[in-house]
Amino acid sequence: MANFFSWFTKEGFILYNPASDLEMPRREFRLPKIILSASEVEAIMNVPDVEIPDGIKFRAILETLYSTGIRRAELCGLSLGDLDYDRGLARIEQGKGHKDRFVPIGDRALKWIEKYLGETRPRLCPSINEHALFLNVEDRRMSPGRLGSHVGEIIRKAAIGKVGSCHLFRHTFATLLLENGCDLRYVQAMLGHAKLETTEIYTHVSIRALKEAHARHHPARMPDLAPVEPSS
Repeated sequence: MANFFSWFTKEGFILYNPASDLEMPRREFRLPKIILSASEVEAIMNVPDVEIPDGIKFRAILETLYSTGIRRAELCGLSLGDLDYDRGLARIEQGKGHKDRFVPIGDRALKWIEKYLGETRPRLCPSINEHALFLNVEDRRMSPGRLGSHVGEIIRKAAIGKVGSCHLFRHTFATLLLENGCDLRYVQAMLGHAKLETTEIYTHVSIRALKEAHARHHPARMPDLAPVEPSS
């Protein structure tokens, strides 16, 4: 509506913009309710049985989510040619907002992907015409909905007292990076956020670093209480 009146004013149809003083509603950014600790992530990683092909595939998927912080649709959209093993990068094509970007991917995730490509994917898809990286049981590209269901079930089986799915790894990725001193704008670029304020929600959940700073610097951090003498 404000843009409508602004155009009318610019074109001379009206003398002033009656909506100029209106305060437009802002998008609400909600804090993530659940964040995983590093030890909880490792507990989830250990759920898939890596002695079987399907377990190797889902271990590779979990490692990729944790290492890159990408969305589930972006993971499903990965193709074989999107990984640069030498530089440790994954190319995200047409992510949210239809933007391409590169994100770092760690050595551990790449090792599990290589294991999946060497031992599991050839069994799922002997055809050389399917370029999707992660495949479903029908030898086709995984769908975000099915991926989310599988990851949610894995998290449940970890019995860590927390629930969630693919986005839980994205929240954890951003929070742990910030807690360990990563620059906010680097996190913004890796997450693919158009606006820095979207990334800033994670500064409010980086509680561990704040608690450590509080413990180091607050004058009452080391209580020195004298023993209370019993009354006679």
